[in-house]
Amino acid sequence: MRADSVPPAERVRAHLIDRAGADLARAMPAGYQRMGRVLLLRLPELLRPYFPEIGAAWQREIGVTTVLTQVGPIEGEARRPTVEVIAGGPTETEVVEHGIRWRFDAARIMFAAGNRTERARVARRIAPNERILDMFAGIGYFTLPAARAHPTVRVRAIEQNPEAYRYLVENARLNGVADRVEAVLGDNRTVGVPAGRFDRIFLGYLPSALPWVPIALRAARPEGAELHLHTVADVRGGAEATLRTLAEILGVPRAALDGRAEVRRVKPYGPGRDHLVVDLRTPVG
Repeated sequence: MRADSVPPAERVRAHLIDRAGADLARAMPAGYQRMGRVLLLRLPELLRPYFPEIGAAWQREIGVTTVLTQVGPIEGEARRPTVEVIAGGPTETEVVEHGIRWRFDAARIMFAAGNRTERARVARRIAPNERILDMFAGIGYFTLPAARAHPTVRVRAIEQNPEAYRYLVENARLNGVADRVEAVLGDNRTVGVPAGRFDRIFLGYLPSALPWVPIALRAARPEGAELHLHTVADVRGGAEATLRTLAEILGVPRAALDGRAEVRRVKPYGPGRDHLVVDLRTPVG
């Protein structure tokens, strides 16, 4: 078999067998996330004595500059990753997706590659002249596709993490949409969101953006708007449970959401859980 037809994880595993033995080598997961010149792994602690060798092997096999491993959970409302550098050094990188450039520090800012399809989907829904609010803008995950959808679109993008905000501003410039994006540093609960102004509102926060629905409703145009609400729910029955919770927040019967709310699966989110998005058309009730 040609060497380049063997998956990179198997080539790294073969190297690890020589150094640590077959049993430990089998403990190395095959999955990885490449973010430009940075690679993110999820290595079990039992492989710690071999972290530098594993990192160096991945550098050789796929040509990245830096290799990280996740060593803890995603932390706080700012969604900061807990990672460790096991090879290389520089952690600033750039990802290009659907022609959009996202620059960020992979050691300090999470980039969800699994949301790629959702970012493209919502961009296709945007009409000329829309006024859009991104309540959890991050580095521009939904802001940039929205701003690029049409030159007459304007986006107010709110982000409370100063580091993510810095990249949000930089990424708007890199993608030529700085004149269409009003970046706001602060918490959307306190910075003051203009009432009744927006045609489309992104609530891209996990594990659930549902608690922020009242703020979004105040910001929505009274004659109608579309909200994109992200949440995590059980694989079985989670979509219906989400709609029941949303109806309670809105103070309407569950049946009032029929024809007004549509639930879509974005990606898996851990064992037995899914990342969902609800497209909600207002007004409801």
